[in-house]
Amino acid sequence: MSTVLLVVGILVFLIVAHELGHFIAAKIFKVKVDEFGIGYPPRAFTFGRWGGTEYTLNWLPFGGFVRLFGEHGDPPAGGSRKGSFAGAPKYAQAIILLAGVAANALVAWFLFAGALTAGIPRVIMERGQLEGAQLFVNTVVSGSPAEAAGIRVGDEVTRIVETSKGTVAELTPQQVVTFIGSRGGEPVEVTYRREENIFTSTMIPAHAVVEKSADRPAIGLGLVLVTDEALSFWQALQESGPRTIAAFKETIIGLWGLVRDAAAGEPSLKSIVGPVGLVDFVGNASRHGMGHVLALAGFISVNLAIINLIPIPALDGGRLALLGVEAILRRPPHRITVQAFNFLGVALIIFLMITVTYNDIARLLA
Repeated sequence: MSTVLLVVGILVFLIVAHELGHFIAAKIFKVKVDEFGIGYPPRAFTFGRWGGTEYTLNWLPFGGFVRLFGEHGDPPAGGSRKGSFAGAPKYAQAIILLAGVAANALVAWFLFAGALTAGIPRVIMERGQLEGAQLFVNTVVSGSPAEAAGIRVGDEVTRIVETSKGTVAELTPQQVVTFIGSRGGEPVEVTYRREENIFTSTMIPAHAVVEKSADRPAIGLGLVLVTDEALSFWQALQESGPRTIAAFKETIIGLWGLVRDAAAGEPSLKSIVGPVGLVDFVGNASRHGMGHVLALAGFISVNLAIINLIPIPALDGGRLALLGVEAILRRPPHRITVQAFNFLGVALIIFLMITVTYNDIARLLA
C-alpha cells in the first residue's frame, strides 16, 4: 500500500507541476485562469479564489488541471475576447501550451540533482580519491576473448593480473586498456563479480578485436568506472543537466522505435509501462534508497514531457497541432473536423490505457 501511495504521490506531483507551468505562462500573458485543480472532478473542496482563479481539491487523486478562460475557442460572455486563451496571440498560446513540458523538464533536472545529492550510481572518468568506485562492464565485443570467456555486460571487474609475472592492473578504464594493450600473447586473468558470485577467467589479448585499434591487443571489454558517492547540490545541478538531456534522447529514441515498428507492421506496446507497472518499478527503486526513487521520478517527468508533445487530442501536442493548422489556414479548422480529431484521439488514448494496463497486470502475474 505504501508503494501505491508513493506512485500516486509522484504522479500527482509531476502532473500538478506540469499544470503549474501552464498556469504561470497564462498569468504572464494575462490569460485568465478560471480554475487550478489538484486531482480531477468531482470537486471535494474549494480553497478559495485569488487573482480571479479558483483553487480546488478534487476526489480523483491522479493529477491536476488548469481551466483557462475561453480555452476551447468559445465566445466569452458578452462577446469580449479580452483575457481569453482564444483571444491571445498565437505565439502566446503556443508558449502556454509548451510551458507544461518546460515545467516537467525543469522538475526532472532538479529531481536528478536531488538523486545525485542523495547518492546514486554515476560514471566518473578517473578514480581519484574515490576508493569506493567500481569498474563495470558496459560492452562486450562480439567474437572477442572476453565474450568467449563468458563475461557479460553489468559484471563488476575486481582484478586484472598478468598471469606470467603477477603484474596487477590499476582498475580504471584507460589503465586497463593500456595494461592489456602492452601484453599481446601474454595471458591475463580477469576476476569479476556477477550478483553474489565471483568468477575468474584467463584469456589471451588479441589483435583486431577493436576495429578502431586493430593493431593494439585487446580482450574486447568496454569498461566504466562507477561510484555512488553523493555530490554537493551545486555539483549535482551541474551534472543533472546532461543527465536530463540524455533522458530526453533515450525517451525519444524509444518512442521513435515504437512508431517505426508500428509502421513496419510489427506494433508492440509490451515495453510501455503504465501506472500499474510503475508500482513494481517504484517498489524496486525504494528498496535501493531515496536517491533511486528521485531518479525514477525524474525519468517519469521526462516521459510525461515527451508524451504530452505527441500530436494527439487531449494532449498539449494535439492542441499545438491544431494551433499550427489554424496559423497556416489563417482561420480555425472546421468544428466538425476538430470534433472528429478529438474523438479519434480520445479513442486512441483509451485503447492505449487499456492495453498498457493489461500488459502491466500480465507482467506482474508472470
